[in-house]
Amino acid sequence: PNIAPNIAPNIAPNIGLLHSGFTLNPSQSLPLPITPTMSDALVGRSLEWAENTPELESEHKKINNNITRTRFPPEPNGYLHIGHAKSMNMNFSLAFSKLGVPEDNQRTIFRYDDTNPEAESKEYIDSLAKDVKWLGWEPERTTFSSDNFSTLEELAEKLIKKGSAYVCFMKPAEVEAQREICKKRIAAKAKGKDPDVEVKNADGLYPGKWRDASVEDNLKRWNRMKKGFYAEGECTLRMKMDLSSPNPNMHDLMAYRIKYFPHPHAGKGRCVYPSYDYTHCICDSLERIDYSICTLEFETRREPYFWLLAQLDMYRPKVYEMSRLNIEYTVLSKRRLLKLVKGTVRGWDDPRMPTISGLRRRGYTKECLNAFCDDVGATRNANLVEVTRLQQHARVALADKARRAMAVLRPVKVVCSGAAKSTLTVPDYPQSPELGSHTVEFTPTFYVDSRDVRTEHDPNFFGFAPGNLVGIKYANTKVIVDSVGAGGVMCHVVDEGKPKSYVTWVGEGGIKCEVREYGNLFTVPEPSADWESEINPDSEIICPDAMVDPSVGELCDKSKVNKWTSNVSFQFERIGYYVVDDDTTWSFKDGKGKIVFNSVVGLKEDKAKGAGKGDDKKGGGSKSGDLQRAKQAAAKARLEIPLTELFMKDPEWAGLYSKYDADGIPTHDKEGTELKKNQVKKLKKEYEKHKKALAKKK
Repeated sequence: PNIAPNIAPNIAPNIGLLHSGFTLNPSQSLPLPITPTMSDALVGRSLEWAENTPELESEHKKINNNITRTRFPPEPNGYLHIGHAKSMNMNFSLAFSKLGVPEDNQRTIFRYDDTNPEAESKEYIDSLAKDVKWLGWEPERTTFSSDNFSTLEELAEKLIKKGSAYVCFMKPAEVEAQREICKKRIAAKAKGKDPDVEVKNADGLYPGKWRDASVEDNLKRWNRMKKGFYAEGECTLRMKMDLSSPNPNMHDLMAYRIKYFPHPHAGKGRCVYPSYDYTHCICDSLERIDYSICTLEFETRREPYFWLLAQLDMYRPKVYEMSRLNIEYTVLSKRRLLKLVKGTVRGWDDPRMPTISGLRRRGYTKECLNAFCDDVGATRNANLVEVTRLQQHARVALADKARRAMAVLRPVKVVCSGAAKSTLTVPDYPQSPELGSHTVEFTPTFYVDSRDVRTEHDPNFFGFAPGNLVGIKYANTKVIVDSVGAGGVMCHVVDEGKPKSYVTWVGEGGIKCEVREYGNLFTVPEPSADWESEINPDSEIICPDAMVDPSVGELCDKSKVNKWTSNVSFQFERIGYYVVDDDTTWSFKDGKGKIVFNSVVGLKEDKAKGAGKGDDKKGGGSKSGDLQRAKQAAAKARLEIPLTELFMKDPEWAGLYSKYDADGIPTHDKEGTELKKNQVKKLKKEYEKHKKALAKKK
C-alpha cells in the first residue's frame, strides 16, 4: 500500500524507498519488503523484521495451538466512542470471519493500554469495562499494560546492554530540531548531495552527544532514572534506531520518560513510565497475539513495532491497519471530545456525544451499534459515513421493540363539546396486536401538539384549524373546529363526514414530562480545524411542558433507570422514537418526580402524508415533513399576532409566563420566578425577529 501521505512532505523525494522494488545501501537499516502471502485475509505491508524465526514460530504455535488471538487495547483516558465500537466489532468478530477461524478457536484480549497516568483515571477504567460488557463482547481475559511494568523495565535494560537504547538529556525542543535535521539530510541525500555539506548541524544535535555513550554509562543513568535522581523532563530513555531512515518513526523514539505521578491501576512507587511505541508491541508479543489490528495512521509505525521485537528476539504478531471510522456531523478526536465535555455538553454521556455512553443514553441499543459496525465493515479505504445509516439501524432495532404511546411535545388545550369520557384499548405494537395492549382515557378536554394547530383555515392543512373536520385517533370521534385562539381550541363532536387526518392526543390525566429533542452536534458534515465555531447552537431543544399518556408511568419509574444499560424506549406515535433519560426522578407509586425523554430518531421518511395533510388511521408519516409544515404554518399564523402580544398568544409561548415588560417581553415564568438574563436575551431575539417579520409584511 502507498503510505506516502503519512510521511512528512519534505522527505517525499526519498519515499520510493518504502515501496516494493527499492534498493538500499548497506548502511541503511530499513528492511527490504517481502511479498505478502495472499492466503491471509488480513495482510499489511510486509517487512523483513516482521519475519519470525522457525524457533519463535514453533514456540508460538505450541502455546496457542489452534487458537487465533486478537486484542482490543484502548487507553483509559476518556470514554469509548463509536470508533471504538468499530474496533471491538473487528477484534471480537469480523476479523475472525475474514480469516475463517472457527468460533471455538476465537480469542480476544481486552487490554487497558495504560501508560500515561496523568491522563487516565479509575472513572475511565470502570467505564471502558462497562461499555465492552454492554455491547455484548466477552474477552478471553482483561489485562493492563501496567501489569507488565516490571517486565518492560527488564527488557529496556536488555536493549541498553545490546547498545540499542540510551539515556538522552536533550530537551523536547532539541529533539524536535534533531528530527528536522534528519529530514533535511534524507532529502539532500535523495537529491544526490552530501548531507554533511548541505545540512547545518546546529549545536551538534545530529546524531547527538548522548547517542554513543557506553553501555555502562547508560545502565548507570537508567538506574538513576528509575530511582528518581532526575527531574521530570530532564532525560528520557530513547531507542537507538536509524536516524537515516526515510520513516520519521525510526528516528530514535522515546521508550521511557520520567513522571512523578501515581498510576491509577499500578499505584505509587514508580517514576518512569513507558511510551506507547515501546509498550504495545511488547505486550502484543507477551500476550501471544496473532493479529494486532489498528487504524491506518499507525501504518508507518510498522517499522518501530517490528524493529523493537526483532531487537528483543520476541515473537512478532501480524499487523493489519484499517481505516478509521468517520461519521458526518461528528468529531472522534479525544482532545476535541474532552474540550466538548469541559464546555459544551452535559458530560461524556451527553446524548449528543458519539461516545458509547452518549449513544446509549440517546437510545441507541447494542443491537443497533453492532449492526451498524457490521454494515460499515473494515477496509483500508478512508470514507465519511452518512449519519443516516446509523439512524436507520436505530429505526430497525427499535421498530419491533419500542412500545407505542401518544405524546404531545408542545401541548395545546382542546375543549370538545359533546364528547364523553371513555376508556380506550390501544395496542402496544399495532403490527403485532397479540403482544399486548394498554388503556388510555379520552376526556372532553384533551391536549394536542402545537404542530397540529393553526389559527387560520388553510385548504392544505387538515389538523385543528377553524372549520376543519378532524378525527381523534383511537377515540372513534370526529370533531369540527369552532375556533383557535390563545386559550386553545374549541370544537364539537359530529357524526357525519370523513376526516382527512386522525390526530394523536393526550387526555387530561396525562403525565407532564420533559422532552429533549436532539439534532446534529455540528452544522457541517465534516467539522474543520475551526470546529468550535461549527457547533450547532440548536443541537438540544428542550420541551419542558410535554405530556405523555399515563400508561407509560410504571415503565418509566426511576427504579428502572440505569445509565449502564439501555433504558426503556417508546415510539411516540406520529413523532418518533424516544428513550427514558437518566435524569428521570419519576416515582410511579406516589406520582411525584419528573420523567425525562430523549429523542432517538424520527420515524422513517416515506411518501405518506404528514401531520398537516392527513395521517391515516394507523398514524405514521414523515417527522421531518411534519415539522417543516408545522414551522411554515406557525410562521404564517405568527404574522397575525401584534408585537406586544407575541409571547401571550403564540402557541409556542402562550401560558408559559406570568409577567411581561412594557414591550410584552416576559420577565417571570408561570410560577412567578424571575427569568434569568440568558433566558430574557433569547426571548428578545425572538421579539426582534417578529418585529422584522411584521415590518416586512407591511
